[in-house]
Amino acid sequence: MSFVKKLLQDVPLPDMVKIKQHFPSPEEITDIPLTIHQQFSHPDIRKTIKPGMTIAVGVGSRGVDKIAEIARAVVAELKALGAHPFAVPAMGSHGGATAAGQLHVLENLGITEATLGCEIRSSMETVKVGEIENGLDVLMDKNAMQADGIIAINRIKAHNAFTAPMESGILKMITIGFGKQEGADACHTYGFGNMAKNILDMARVKIANTPFLFGVGTIENAYDKVVKIEAIPADRLEEREKALLAESKSYFPRIMFENVDVVIIDLMGKIYSGGGMDGHVMGRAPTPYVEPIASIRPDRIAVLDLHEQSGGNATGMGWADYCTQRLFDKVDLQETYPNVITSRLARDGFVPVILSSDKEAIQAALKTCIILDGRTEIRMVRIANTLHIDDMYISANMLDDAMKNENIEIISGPAQFQFDEQDNLVDLGNISGKDKHH
Repeated sequence: MSFVKKLLQDVPLPDMVKIKQHFPSPEEITDIPLTIHQQFSHPDIRKTIKPGMTIAVGVGSRGVDKIAEIARAVVAELKALGAHPFAVPAMGSHGGATAAGQLHVLENLGITEATLGCEIRSSMETVKVGEIENGLDVLMDKNAMQADGIIAINRIKAHNAFTAPMESGILKMITIGFGKQEGADACHTYGFGNMAKNILDMARVKIANTPFLFGVGTIENAYDKVVKIEAIPADRLEEREKALLAESKSYFPRIMFENVDVVIIDLMGKIYSGGGMDGHVMGRAPTPYVEPIASIRPDRIAVLDLHEQSGGNATGMGWADYCTQRLFDKVDLQETYPNVITSRLARDGFVPVILSSDKEAIQAALKTCIILDGRTEIRMVRIANTLHIDDMYISANMLDDAMKNENIEIISGPAQFQFDEQDNLVDLGNISGKDKHH
Protein backbone atom coordinates (compact mmCIF):
# COMPACT_ATOMS: atom_id res chain seq x y z
CA MET A 1 0.00 0.00 0.00
CA SER A 2 1.35 3.41 -0.98
CA PHE A 3 1.97 6.10 1.61
CA VAL A 4 -0.76 8.28 0.06
CA LYS A 5 -3.28 5.46 0.28
CA LYS A 6 -2.32 4.89 3.93
CA LEU A 7 -2.67 8.59 4.61
CA LEU A 8 -6.17 8.72 3.14
CA GLN A 9 -7.61 5.30 3.94
CA ASP A 10 -9.22 6.38 7.20
CA VAL A 11 -10.74 9.60 5.86
CA PRO A 12 -14.50 9.01 6.15
CA LEU A 13 -16.79 9.97 3.30
CA PRO A 14 -20.08 11.65 4.24
CA ASP A 15 -23.46 10.29 3.29
CA MET A 16 -24.73 12.11 0.23
CA VAL A 17 -28.27 13.18 -0.66
CA LYS A 18 -29.42 13.53 -4.25
CA ILE A 19 -31.34 16.72 -4.96
CA LYS A 20 -32.72 18.63 -7.92
CA GLN A 21 -32.47 22.41 -8.13
CA HIS A 22 -35.35 24.03 -10.00
CA PHE A 23 -34.49 27.23 -11.85
CA PRO A 24 -37.24 29.48 -13.17
CA SER A 25 -36.47 29.57 -16.89
CA PRO A 26 -38.24 30.14 -20.20
CA GLU A 27 -38.98 27.14 -22.40
CA GLU A 28 -36.44 26.03 -24.98
CA ILE A 29 -36.89 26.63 -28.70
CA THR A 30 -37.89 23.38 -30.38
CA ASP A 31 -38.24 24.47 -34.03
CA ILE A 32 -34.82 25.84 -34.95
CA PRO A 33 -35.39 26.15 -38.74
CA LEU A 34 -38.60 28.14 -38.21
CA THR A 35 -36.96 30.47 -35.70
CA ILE A 36 -33.98 31.11 -37.99
CA HIS A 37 -36.34 31.71 -40.92
CA GLN A 38 -38.28 34.27 -38.89
CA GLN A 39 -35.07 36.09 -37.97
CA PHE A 40 -33.86 36.13 -41.58
CA SER A 41 -37.23 37.56 -42.62
CA HIS A 42 -36.58 40.82 -40.77
CA PRO A 43 -35.97 43.56 -43.36
CA ASP A 44 -32.74 44.81 -41.77
CA ILE A 45 -31.28 41.29 -42.01
CA ARG A 46 -32.73 40.21 -45.34
CA LYS A 47 -31.53 43.34 -47.15
CA THR A 48 -27.88 42.48 -46.37
CA ILE A 49 -28.01 39.31 -48.49
CA LYS A 50 -27.90 39.63 -52.27
CA PRO A 51 -28.12 36.74 -54.76
CA GLY A 52 -24.70 35.48 -55.80
CA MET A 53 -22.87 36.73 -52.68
CA THR A 54 -20.33 34.47 -51.02
CA ILE A 55 -20.92 34.44 -47.27
CA ALA A 56 -18.45 33.26 -44.60
CA VAL A 57 -20.31 31.82 -41.61
CA GLY A 58 -18.23 31.75 -38.44
CA VAL A 59 -18.83 28.84 -36.08
CA GLY A 60 -17.02 28.52 -32.75
CA SER A 61 -15.75 25.80 -30.44
CA ARG A 62 -18.13 26.16 -27.50
CA GLY A 63 -20.77 23.58 -26.64
CA VAL A 64 -23.58 25.88 -27.75
CA ASP A 65 -26.97 24.19 -27.53
CA LYS A 66 -28.19 22.96 -30.94
CA ILE A 67 -25.21 24.61 -32.65
CA ALA A 68 -25.12 22.09 -35.52
CA GLU A 69 -28.84 22.56 -36.17
CA ILE A 70 -28.59 26.36 -35.91
CA ALA A 71 -25.62 26.53 -38.29
CA ARG A 72 -27.36 24.23 -40.78
CA ALA A 73 -30.49 26.39 -40.69
CA VAL A 74 -28.43 29.56 -41.25
CA VAL A 75 -26.74 27.97 -44.26
CA ALA A 76 -30.10 26.85 -45.64
CA GLU A 77 -31.56 30.37 -45.32
CA LEU A 78 -28.55 31.88 -47.07
CA LYS A 79 -28.92 29.43 -49.93
CA ALA A 80 -32.64 30.16 -50.17
CA LEU A 81 -31.76 33.85 -50.64
CA GLY A 82 -29.41 32.98 -53.48
CA ALA A 83 -26.14 33.32 -51.58
CA HIS A 84 -23.21 30.90 -51.62
CA PRO A 85 -22.24 30.21 -47.98
CA PHE A 86 -19.17 28.48 -46.60
CA ALA A 87 -18.21 27.97 -42.95
CA VAL A 88 -15.02 28.99 -41.16
CA PRO A 89 -13.92 27.89 -37.68
CA ALA A 90 -14.03 31.11 -35.61
CA MET A 91 -12.32 29.87 -32.47
CA GLY A 92 -9.07 31.74 -31.91
CA SER A 93 -6.36 29.37 -30.68
CA HIS A 94 -8.56 26.36 -29.96
CA GLY A 95 -7.99 23.03 -31.66
CA GLY A 96 -4.28 23.21 -30.89
CA ALA A 97 -4.10 26.39 -33.03
CA THR A 98 -3.99 24.33 -36.25
CA ALA A 99 -6.36 24.26 -39.22
CA ALA A 100 -6.82 20.49 -38.92
CA GLY A 101 -7.36 20.74 -35.18
CA GLN A 102 -10.12 23.31 -35.59
CA LEU A 103 -11.86 21.12 -38.15
CA HIS A 104 -11.71 18.30 -35.62
CA VAL A 105 -13.29 20.52 -32.95
CA LEU A 106 -16.21 21.25 -35.28
CA GLU A 107 -16.54 17.57 -36.11
CA ASN A 108 -16.82 16.77 -32.39
CA LEU A 109 -19.69 19.25 -32.23
CA GLY A 110 -21.48 17.44 -35.07
CA ILE A 111 -20.51 20.06 -37.64
CA THR A 112 -19.17 18.74 -40.93
CA GLU A 113 -19.60 19.70 -44.56
CA ALA A 114 -22.20 16.96 -44.85
CA THR A 115 -24.26 18.14 -41.87
CA LEU A 116 -23.94 21.83 -42.77
CA GLY A 117 -24.63 21.50 -46.44
CA CYS A 118 -21.67 23.69 -47.42
CA GLU A 119 -17.88 23.78 -47.58
CA ILE A 120 -15.78 24.40 -44.47
CA ARG A 121 -12.60 26.42 -45.09
CA SER A 122 -10.20 26.10 -42.19
CA SER A 123 -6.97 28.07 -42.02
CA MET A 124 -4.94 29.87 -39.38
CA GLU A 125 -3.91 32.58 -41.85
CA THR A 126 -5.03 36.13 -41.10
CA VAL A 127 -4.92 39.54 -42.73
CA LYS A 128 -4.44 42.86 -40.96
CA VAL A 129 -7.47 45.14 -41.17
CA GLY A 130 -6.31 47.93 -38.87
CA GLU A 131 -4.97 48.88 -35.45
CA ILE A 132 -6.48 50.11 -32.19
CA GLU A 133 -5.25 53.16 -30.30
CA ASN A 134 -2.75 51.21 -28.16
CA GLY A 135 -1.01 50.00 -31.33
CA LEU A 136 -2.24 46.40 -31.35
CA ASP A 137 -2.89 44.85 -34.75
CA VAL A 138 -6.44 43.88 -35.66
CA LEU A 139 -6.39 40.58 -37.57
CA MET A 140 -9.11 38.72 -39.46
CA ASP A 141 -9.43 35.20 -40.84
CA LYS A 142 -8.08 35.24 -44.41
CA ASN A 143 -10.81 33.01 -45.82
CA ALA A 144 -13.53 35.16 -44.28
CA MET A 145 -12.00 38.29 -45.80
CA GLN A 146 -12.25 36.75 -49.28
CA ALA A 147 -16.06 36.53 -48.95
CA ASP A 148 -18.58 39.20 -49.92
CA GLY A 149 -20.13 39.00 -46.46
CA ILE A 150 -19.37 37.64 -42.99
CA ILE A 151 -21.77 36.28 -40.35
CA ALA A 152 -21.00 35.06 -36.80
CA ILE A 153 -23.00 32.54 -34.77
CA ASN A 154 -22.37 32.46 -31.03
CA ARG A 155 -23.95 32.16 -27.60
CA ILE A 156 -24.12 35.31 -25.47
CA LYS A 157 -23.24 34.69 -21.82
CA ALA A 158 -21.02 35.69 -18.92
CA HIS A 159 -17.27 35.46 -19.49
CA ASN A 160 -15.18 33.34 -17.14
CA ALA A 161 -12.37 35.88 -16.63
CA PHE A 162 -13.76 39.42 -16.76
CA THR A 163 -16.96 41.31 -16.00
CA ALA A 164 -18.20 44.05 -18.34
CA PRO A 165 -21.34 45.29 -20.10
CA MET A 166 -20.44 42.95 -22.99
CA GLU A 167 -18.54 39.75 -22.31
CA SER A 168 -18.77 36.50 -24.29
CA GLY A 169 -20.80 36.72 -27.47
CA ILE A 170 -20.81 37.96 -31.06
CA LEU A 171 -18.36 40.83 -30.48
CA LYS A 172 -15.87 38.50 -28.77
CA MET A 173 -16.17 36.04 -31.66
CA ILE A 174 -15.53 38.81 -34.18
CA THR A 175 -12.39 39.88 -32.31
CA ILE A 176 -10.94 36.64 -30.95
CA GLY A 177 -12.69 33.84 -32.85
CA PHE A 178 -12.17 35.30 -36.33
CA GLY A 179 -8.75 36.60 -35.25
CA LYS A 180 -7.43 33.02 -35.07
CA GLN A 181 -4.40 32.44 -32.85
CA GLU A 182 -2.55 35.61 -33.84
CA GLY A 183 -5.58 37.84 -33.38
CA ALA A 184 -6.50 36.22 -30.08
CA ASP A 185 -2.91 36.62 -28.92
CA ALA A 186 -2.93 40.32 -29.79
CA CYS A 187 -6.20 40.89 -27.91
CA HIS A 188 -4.78 39.22 -24.79
CA THR A 189 -1.50 41.17 -24.91
CA TYR A 190 -2.25 43.48 -21.97
CA GLY A 191 -4.10 40.93 -19.86
CA PHE A 192 -7.70 40.60 -18.74
CA GLY A 193 -7.71 44.01 -17.10
CA ASN A 194 -7.83 45.45 -20.63
CA MET A 195 -9.74 42.63 -22.28
CA ALA A 196 -13.22 44.14 -22.39
CA LYS A 197 -11.93 47.35 -24.01
CA ASN A 198 -9.68 45.51 -26.48
CA ILE A 199 -12.49 43.21 -27.59
CA LEU A 200 -14.83 46.14 -28.22
CA ASP A 201 -12.21 48.35 -29.88
CA MET A 202 -11.03 45.54 -32.18
CA ALA A 203 -14.58 44.51 -33.05
CA ARG A 204 -15.39 48.11 -34.03
CA VAL A 205 -12.37 48.20 -36.35
CA LYS A 206 -13.39 44.91 -37.94
CA ILE A 207 -17.02 45.91 -38.44
CA ALA A 208 -15.85 49.14 -40.11
CA ASN A 209 -13.20 47.50 -42.32
CA THR A 210 -14.61 44.08 -43.23
CA PRO A 211 -17.79 42.93 -44.98
CA PHE A 212 -19.37 41.91 -41.66
CA LEU A 213 -23.15 41.75 -42.06
CA PHE A 214 -24.78 40.52 -38.87
CA GLY A 215 -24.50 38.14 -35.94
CA VAL A 216 -26.77 35.32 -34.88
CA GLY A 217 -26.79 35.34 -31.08
CA THR A 218 -28.31 32.72 -28.81
CA ILE A 219 -29.38 32.84 -25.18
CA GLU A 220 -29.62 29.70 -23.04
CA ASN A 221 -31.63 29.08 -19.90
CA ALA A 222 -30.38 27.59 -16.64
CA TYR A 223 -30.57 24.12 -18.21
CA ASP A 224 -28.30 25.18 -21.11
CA LYS A 225 -31.20 24.99 -23.57
CA VAL A 226 -31.54 27.67 -26.21
CA VAL A 227 -34.47 29.99 -25.42
CA LYS A 228 -33.77 32.91 -27.76
CA ILE A 229 -32.13 33.29 -31.16
CA GLU A 230 -31.69 36.78 -32.55
CA ALA A 231 -30.16 37.97 -35.80
CA ILE A 232 -28.51 41.31 -35.00
CA PRO A 233 -27.40 43.81 -37.69
CA ALA A 234 -23.82 45.05 -37.42
CA ASP A 235 -24.89 48.57 -36.44
CA ARG A 236 -26.95 47.30 -33.47
CA LEU A 237 -24.55 44.70 -32.09
CA GLU A 238 -23.34 46.69 -29.10
CA GLU A 239 -26.81 47.76 -28.05
CA ARG A 240 -28.39 44.32 -28.39
CA GLU A 241 -25.51 42.28 -27.00
CA LYS A 242 -25.49 44.36 -23.82
CA ALA A 243 -29.21 43.72 -23.32
CA LEU A 244 -28.96 40.03 -24.19
CA LEU A 245 -26.05 39.50 -21.79
CA ALA A 246 -28.11 40.96 -18.96
CA GLU A 247 -30.97 38.64 -19.89
CA SER A 248 -28.63 35.66 -20.06
CA LYS A 249 -27.25 36.41 -16.59
CA SER A 250 -30.77 36.49 -15.19
CA TYR A 251 -31.12 32.81 -16.16
CA PHE A 252 -27.67 31.78 -14.89
CA PRO A 253 -27.78 28.66 -12.67
CA ARG A 254 -26.28 28.74 -9.19
CA ILE A 255 -25.52 26.26 -6.46
CA MET A 256 -28.26 27.28 -4.02
CA PHE A 257 -26.26 26.96 -0.81
CA GLU A 258 -23.96 29.04 1.34
CA ASN A 259 -20.83 27.83 3.13
CA VAL A 260 -19.84 25.06 0.71
CA ASP A 261 -16.41 23.79 1.74
CA VAL A 262 -15.68 21.14 -0.93
CA VAL A 263 -16.88 20.87 -4.53
CA ILE A 264 -16.47 17.62 -6.47
CA ILE A 265 -16.73 18.06 -10.26
CA ASP A 266 -17.09 14.84 -12.22
CA LEU A 267 -16.14 16.22 -15.64
CA MET A 268 -14.39 19.29 -17.01
CA GLY A 269 -13.76 20.37 -20.58
CA LYS A 270 -14.16 23.02 -23.27
CA ILE A 271 -17.71 21.89 -24.05
CA TYR A 272 -18.74 23.13 -20.59
CA SER A 273 -16.82 26.40 -20.40
CA GLY A 274 -14.00 28.23 -22.12
CA GLY A 275 -12.08 27.72 -18.89
CA GLY A 276 -12.89 24.02 -18.65
CA MET A 277 -14.84 24.69 -15.46
CA ASP A 278 -17.00 27.78 -15.10
CA GLY A 279 -15.75 30.00 -12.29
CA HIS A 280 -19.22 31.54 -12.01
CA VAL A 281 -20.48 28.14 -10.85
CA MET A 282 -17.57 26.73 -8.84
CA GLY A 283 -16.84 30.02 -7.09
CA ARG A 284 -13.22 30.52 -8.12
CA ALA A 285 -12.30 33.47 -10.30
CA PRO A 286 -9.29 33.01 -12.60
CA THR A 287 -8.59 36.76 -12.59
CA PRO A 288 -9.27 39.74 -10.29
CA TYR A 289 -11.29 41.32 -13.09
CA VAL A 290 -14.32 39.06 -12.82
CA GLU A 291 -17.15 39.17 -10.31
CA PRO A 292 -18.30 35.53 -9.97
CA ILE A 293 -22.06 35.09 -10.00
CA ALA A 294 -21.71 32.17 -7.57
CA SER A 295 -22.16 32.80 -3.86
CA ILE A 296 -20.04 29.80 -2.82
CA ARG A 297 -16.31 30.07 -2.21
CA PRO A 298 -15.10 26.48 -1.63
CA ASP A 299 -11.87 25.74 0.17
CA ARG A 300 -11.15 22.65 -1.95
CA ILE A 301 -12.14 21.55 -5.46
CA ALA A 302 -11.53 18.10 -6.97
CA VAL A 303 -12.15 17.34 -10.65
CA LEU A 304 -12.32 13.70 -11.67
CA ASP A 305 -12.25 13.41 -15.46
CA LEU A 306 -11.85 15.24 -18.79
CA HIS A 307 -14.65 15.01 -21.34
CA GLU A 308 -13.72 13.09 -24.48
CA GLN A 309 -14.96 15.90 -26.75
CA SER A 310 -12.31 18.23 -25.33
CA GLY A 311 -9.75 16.41 -27.43
CA GLY A 312 -7.22 16.45 -24.61
CA ASN A 313 -7.60 20.19 -24.02
CA ALA A 314 -7.54 20.55 -20.23
CA THR A 315 -7.38 24.35 -20.06
CA GLY A 316 -8.51 25.39 -16.59
CA MET A 317 -7.46 22.25 -14.74
CA GLY A 318 -5.15 24.34 -12.56
CA TRP A 319 -8.14 25.86 -10.76
CA ALA A 320 -8.83 22.52 -9.11
CA ASP A 321 -6.79 21.38 -6.10
CA TYR A 322 -7.00 17.67 -6.91
CA CYS A 323 -7.57 15.52 -9.98
CA THR A 324 -7.34 11.84 -10.88
CA GLN A 325 -4.67 9.93 -12.77
CA ARG A 326 -7.39 9.10 -15.32
CA LEU A 327 -7.90 12.78 -16.08
CA PHE A 328 -4.19 13.51 -16.26
CA ASP A 329 -3.63 10.62 -18.68
CA LYS A 330 -6.11 12.25 -21.09
CA VAL A 331 -4.39 15.65 -21.10
CA ASP A 332 -2.80 16.65 -24.41
CA LEU A 333 -0.40 19.48 -23.60
CA GLN A 334 -0.08 20.49 -27.26
CA GLU A 335 -3.85 21.03 -27.30
CA THR A 336 -3.89 22.78 -23.93
CA TYR A 337 -0.92 25.12 -24.00
CA PRO A 338 -1.92 27.27 -27.02
CA ASN A 339 -4.95 28.42 -24.99
CA VAL A 340 -2.86 28.92 -21.84
CA ILE A 341 -0.15 30.93 -23.56
CA THR A 342 -2.55 32.95 -25.70
CA SER A 343 -4.73 33.91 -22.72
CA ARG A 344 -1.74 34.69 -20.45
CA LEU A 345 -3.46 32.70 -17.69
CA ALA A 346 -0.60 30.43 -16.66
CA ARG A 347 -2.57 28.74 -13.89
CA ASP A 348 -5.02 27.43 -16.51
CA GLY A 349 -2.26 24.96 -17.42
CA PHE A 350 -1.12 24.05 -13.91
CA VAL A 351 -1.54 20.40 -12.95
CA PRO A 352 -3.49 19.72 -9.72
CA VAL A 353 -2.34 17.14 -7.17
CA ILE A 354 -2.93 13.80 -8.90
CA LEU A 355 -4.60 10.92 -7.06
CA SER A 356 -5.01 7.36 -8.28
CA SER A 357 -8.81 7.15 -8.09
CA ASP A 358 -12.03 9.12 -7.61
CA LYS A 359 -12.22 7.97 -4.01
CA GLU A 360 -8.72 9.16 -3.17
CA ALA A 361 -9.30 12.53 -4.86
CA ILE A 362 -12.46 13.06 -2.81
CA GLN A 363 -10.74 11.92 0.39
CA ALA A 364 -7.80 14.24 -0.25
CA ALA A 365 -10.15 17.21 -0.70
CA LEU A 366 -11.89 16.36 2.56
CA LYS A 367 -8.69 15.75 4.54
CA THR A 368 -7.07 19.03 3.49
CA CYS A 369 -10.15 21.25 3.75
CA ILE A 370 -9.64 24.05 6.26
CA ILE A 371 -12.83 25.14 8.02
CA LEU A 372 -12.49 28.60 9.51
CA ASP A 373 -16.05 29.42 10.54
CA GLY A 374 -16.29 27.18 13.60
CA ARG A 375 -18.33 24.38 12.05
CA THR A 376 -17.24 20.83 12.77
CA GLU A 377 -18.58 19.06 9.69
CA ILE A 378 -17.42 19.68 6.14
CA ARG A 379 -20.17 20.68 3.71
CA MET A 380 -19.67 19.10 0.28
CA VAL A 381 -21.46 19.15 -3.07
CA ARG A 382 -20.93 16.96 -6.10
CA ILE A 383 -21.92 18.08 -9.62
CA ALA A 384 -21.66 16.36 -13.01
CA ASN A 385 -19.98 19.43 -14.57
CA THR A 386 -20.26 23.22 -14.27
CA LEU A 387 -22.86 23.45 -17.05
CA HIS A 388 -25.41 21.04 -15.57
CA ILE A 389 -26.11 21.75 -11.90
CA ASP A 390 -29.83 21.05 -11.63
CA ASP A 391 -29.16 17.45 -10.51
CA MET A 392 -26.48 17.19 -7.84
CA TYR A 393 -25.49 15.59 -4.55
CA ILE A 394 -25.05 17.35 -1.22
CA SER A 395 -23.61 16.03 2.02
CA ALA A 396 -26.27 14.96 4.52
CA ASN A 397 -25.39 17.83 6.88
CA MET A 398 -26.79 20.24 4.26
CA LEU A 399 -30.20 18.53 4.14
CA ASP A 400 -31.90 20.95 6.54
CA ASP A 401 -30.90 23.89 4.35
CA ALA A 402 -32.18 22.10 1.25
CA MET A 403 -35.54 21.41 2.86
CA LYS A 404 -36.02 25.11 3.60
CA ASN A 405 -35.62 26.07 -0.07
CA GLU A 406 -38.78 25.75 -2.16
CA ASN A 407 -36.67 25.53 -5.35
CA ILE A 408 -34.89 22.37 -4.16
CA GLU A 409 -36.44 18.91 -4.49
CA ILE A 410 -35.09 16.05 -2.38
CA ILE A 411 -34.65 13.03 -4.65
CA SER A 412 -33.11 10.43 -2.32
CA GLY A 413 -32.25 9.76 1.27
CA PRO A 414 -28.68 9.80 2.61
CA ALA A 415 -26.43 7.14 1.07
CA GLN A 416 -22.75 6.40 0.62
CA PHE A 417 -20.83 7.01 -2.61
CA GLN A 418 -20.87 3.98 -4.93
CA PHE A 419 -17.42 2.97 -6.23
CA ASP A 420 -16.28 0.17 -8.53
CA GLU A 421 -13.36 -2.19 -7.89
CA GLN A 422 -10.88 0.53 -8.90
CA ASP A 423 -12.42 2.97 -6.39
CA ASN A 424 -13.96 5.06 -9.17
CA LEU A 425 -17.53 6.33 -9.13
CA VAL A 426 -19.98 4.06 -10.89
CA ASP A 427 -22.08 6.98 -12.18
CA LEU A 428 -19.27 9.36 -13.15
CA GLY A 429 -20.67 12.32 -15.07
CA ASN A 430 -24.14 10.82 -15.09
CA ILE A 431 -25.61 12.13 -11.86
CA SER A 432 -29.02 12.71 -13.42
CA GLY A 433 -29.21 9.23 -14.96
CA LYS A 434 -29.67 10.90 -18.38
CA ASP A 435 -26.07 10.63 -19.60
CA LYS A 436 -25.87 14.41 -19.95
CA HIS A 437 -22.14 14.54 -20.51
CA HIS A 438 -22.34 13.12 -24.00
